[in-house]
Amino acid sequence: MLPNVVAMNATTTRGALLAAFACVLVGGSFTANSLLGDYPYAGGQFLRYALAFLLLVPFAGPGATDRLRSLGAGRWLRLALLAAVGMVGFNLAVLAAERTAEPAVPGVFVGCAPVVVAVLVPLSDGRRPQRVVLYAALFVAVGAFTVQGWGRTDGAGIAFSVCALIGEVGFAVLAVPVLRPLGPRLLSTVVCGVAAAESALAGALVDGSGWLRRPDAVEAGALLWQAVVVTVVGFVCWYMGMQRIGAERATLFSGLIPVAAACTAPLVGTGSYGAAQAVGSALVCAGVVVGSGASPRFRGRVPRGVSGSRDASWRSCRGSSRW
Repeated sequence: MLPNVVAMNATTTRGALLAAFACVLVGGSFTANSLLGDYPYAGGQFLRYALAFLLLVPFAGPGATDRLRSLGAGRWLRLALLAAVGMVGFNLAVLAAERTAEPAVPGVFVGCAPVVVAVLVPLSDGRRPQRVVLYAALFVAVGAFTVQGWGRTDGAGIAFSVCALIGEVGFAVLAVPVLRPLGPRLLSTVVCGVAAAESALAGALVDGSGWLRRPDAVEAGALLWQAVVVTVVGFVCWYMGMQRIGAERATLFSGLIPVAAACTAPLVGTGSYGAAQAVGSALVCAGVVVGSGASPRFRGRVPRGVSGSRDASWRSCRGSSRW
């Protein structure tokens, strides 16, 4: 029994670290986003995800073709929705929200994603939401709000911010049924390829021939950072973490996105880190520690594995070396 418990604890720790690392990368990428304000949106998304797809293909893993062939029409539709809602749609919603709202506004809504996921995932799995995870998600949401504050906005800014929240939730929830059969690397590869195709189609329909142009040196650097670091490394780490600790707990780490953004903003002169950011960071970290199972006191009270069941976690401990 003891070796199994040790393996479960090691899996939880690795999953938490992977999810945390992925969210820190996303938070630190906000500077790169600010450098792409004049680049066509759909074209930028196409270049980002197409390059990420090409880089991920060699690492998709053995039997990738057979695993893809085994997917039914329902799962392929889910992958298309995951790319459209959680990737292309999410980025479009954030960009649209920031046209009439300060960046903190969509950030506050996205910070509520752990609460929504903590309720939706267990209900879809036929079980009650876990109190520990739900309370931890509330801590994370309040902490994210404290870090970012609330900015100027209007009705359109709030509406697009809600769309960004839906996209963030969809990025986790829609991936749950396809993560186990595909695995983190192949799932990341497929959704990047689908997102690239969707971006190209959207660009051609909305922007016509001007949807894609050659980026200048600064824009190329920002796109490379987003494709290689945030997408290739970040997506694989995110889904590896979610595979080990489940969507409910992995989404708690999205609270680290505004924390990472607040910590890196002073380095490039786009913000400051003060008392409010420190208090908010402490609240986020407290929620993450309690809800993720990183604290031994609460480890046995939170769901484990992709499906949220304890049996799934035990299987994951024995088979996680595959990834």
